[in-house]
Amino acid sequence: MPVPWIDIDISKINDIIMRMKPMDIFKALSNESRLQILQWLKEPERHFIPHEGIDMNEIGVCVSQITDKLNMTQSTASQYLSILQRAGLIKTKRIGKFTYYQRDEEAIRAIAHFFQEEL
Repeated sequence: MPVPWIDIDISKINDIIMRMKPMDIFKALSNESRLQILQWLKEPERHFIPHEGIDMNEIGVCVSQITDKLNMTQSTASQYLSILQRAGLIKTKRIGKFTYYQRDEEAIRAIAHFFQEEL
């Protein structure tokens, strides 16, 4: 049964999944804090105050804001973000001295479709 909210070019799904390692995805999703980060990044305007001139939906959320919200060291938060990025679940943008993170919605939809249709 198709998932109604998934709007993705089916031909891209295999390409996306092939770039991602399933074990990296499962590892990334197996930690409560990393899941929380993904949930916060789904609706960043509800959970963070944007930097001046930054559209969080277009650019993302600064690592320092995620660190503060997690209430942990920047080293630990950066490690969590790195795991999510390696799994293909988030993207980064560097602007000046700041790194911003946002969900990779296309990859997340591809994963959802893969789980729905293949597993």
